[in-house]
Amino acid sequence: MLAFLASVLFVLIWSTGFIVARAVMPHGSPELVVAVRLALVTLLLSAAALHARQVLPRGRRLALHLAAGALLHGVYLTLSWWAVDHGMPAGIMSLLGALQPLMVAVACVIFLSERLPARAWSGLGVAIIGVGCVLAPAIERSGAGSIGVLPAIAALLSIMGMAAGTLIQRGAIAGDGIAISGAVQNAGGAMVAMTAALFVGEAQWDNSPILWMGLGWSVIVLSGAGLSLLIWLVRHQGPTRMSMLLLLVPPLAVVEAWLIFGERLGAVQLAGFALALGGVLLGRSRMKRREAEVVEPA
Repeated sequence: MLAFLASVLFVLIWSTGFIVARAVMPHGSPELVVAVRLALVTLLLSAAALHARQVLPRGRRLALHLAAGALLHGVYLTLSWWAVDHGMPAGIMSLLGALQPLMVAVACVIFLSERLPARAWSGLGVAIIGVGCVLAPAIERSGAGSIGVLPAIAALLSIMGMAAGTLIQRGAIAGDGIAISGAVQNAGGAMVAMTAALFVGEAQWDNSPILWMGLGWSVIVLSGAGLSLLIWLVRHQGPTRMSMLLLLVPPLAVVEAWLIFGERLGAVQLAGFALALGGVLLGRSRMKRREAEVVEPA
């Protein structure tokens, strides 16, 4: 019963990642909000690491943690939140995030010479077709519900950044303490977001209650409770079951975006959504995992 309740709570929390982004974007520039969020998460995890007496990595390990965080948190969150701010629907962005394990698998083939089963390649192909069905109608039309080419590119690049960061995290640094690893990696991500805020962003911050509530939710609920539940579920139910739970997140995000913001998907997009998730499920069913992949929510 406890595992079931934890699973339900995790899916509910994880699905709100881009819903929060969509809510706070009118009140703060995405680069600045992400920078503040990652800085606060760094402080939170640093306190946890200090309490657990986890040692700060040094030398090459520290550099790898910073690089992983720069990609996994900085590039991913900054680009994905920018895409949402420029018209990418929250539900579609959540769907794109579900493609990350397949991208990691392909990267392992390219850079680590690992073998990918035929079923995983088939799943990747089906998922790509599904994503095309979701994105193409929104890019082609104009007005409400349309997506610009640049936000679509930024969204896809953000997933590639997350996949690259995950690949680094699967290497020699995987055995370091969770709290100290998270603190250093969030610091690396904060550097990227701060740089973007300084040189690209508009530095908008209106101090509205919605902005502060969204920031608090992102730090405490998503990064704190959400990641804790994810780690607990992986350890008690295994990465395979956790992988199945993650597939429930994009459909729930679509429903939430429809109820809160009125975001709608057409018939072709809904079919593409189902195809994309089916492709991810097909690909994941045969992919071997050396360890659970823990990634930051949106």
